[in-house]
Amino acid sequence: MNGALKAAWGLTAFVIVAGVVGWIATGRPVFAVFLVLGVLTAVGAVLTGRAERTASKEDPTP
Repeated sequence: MNGALKAAWGLTAFVIVAGVVGWIATGRPVFAVFLVLGVLTAVGAVLTGRAERTASKEDPTP
C-alpha cells in the first residue's frame, strides 16, 4: 500500500467521522452528505488499490 492510498483511507475515515459527529451534534441531516462523500472516497480507494495490483501483475519487473 503506497502513501497515496493510505492518505485516501485516512481521508475516508476523517470525512465519515466528521459527518457522524456533525449529524449527532447538530441533529441536522445535511451531514449525511459527508457520509456519502466518505463512501465515494472509499470506493475510489478500493478501485485504486485494484488498479495498482492489476498493474503490478502485468509488469513483473521490479
